Amino acid sequence: MSSSDFSAKVDNPYYPLTPGTTYRYRGVKDGRPTLDSYAVSHETKNIEGAPCVAVKDNLYEAGKLEEQTSDWYTQDNGGNVWYFGEATRELNRQGKTTTTEGSWQAGVNGARPGIFMPANPQPGQSYRQEYYKGQAEDQFKVLDLNSSVTVPSGHYRPALLTEETTPLEPGVVDHKYYAKGIGNVKEVTAKGPRELAALASVSGP
Repeated sequence: MSSSDFSAKVDNPYYPLTPGTTYRYRGVKDGRPTLDSYAVSHETKNIEGAPCVAVKDNLYEAGKLEEQTSDWYTQDNGGNVWYFGEATRELNRQGKTTTTEGSWQAGVNGARPGIFMPANPQPGQSYRQEYYKGQAEDQFKVLDLNSSVTVPSGHYRPALLTEETTPLEPGVVDHKYYAKGIGNVKEVTAKGPRELAALASVSGP
C-alpha cells in the first residue's frame, strides 16, 4: 500500500473516530474503580506517509490520573482501520512519569502497524493489531457478530465480539464488544486478573 491509500477520516461502522467525540468508560482495574476518557482529537500525525487521527486516552484509577496515551489510527481505502502507534506514560500519585513502556510507532525500531478493525468482520478472522517486539504485540480474533451486551450507556444487539490476546501475557484473554455507529462499548477480562471498562456516555458532534 502507498500513503495515498490511507485517510485520517475513520468511519468504519464498528470503530468510527469522529473528531470532537469523547467516550467515557467506567470499570475496575487492580481492584480499584476506573474512569477512562477517550477523546478523538482534531489532530493528525503523518506516520510512514499515512495521515493518522490522534486519540487522547486518560485513565483515572480511584480518582487519580494513572495513564496518559495518544493513539494513532488511519483507515485504508477498503475500510479497514489500522493502528500505527501510541505514546503512553504511566504516572505515580504525584503526577510524575514512571514509565513509557508500551510506546511504539510504525517504522521506528522495527515496529509495524496492524489492523485494528476490518472493514467487514467475519467470525474466525484474526489480525495482529500492533507489533513492536517485546513491547506491543496485541492480536485479536472475531468471535461473533450477533452478541448482546448491556452497559451503563444502553443495551446493544447485535454487537461484534472479539477475543484479544498477546504473547507478552500468555495467561490473559480479553473480550471486547463493539456496536455499529458507536464503536467499543465494553472490554472485560475473560481469563486473568479482572479488568472491566464499560461505556457510560458518549458526547460530541
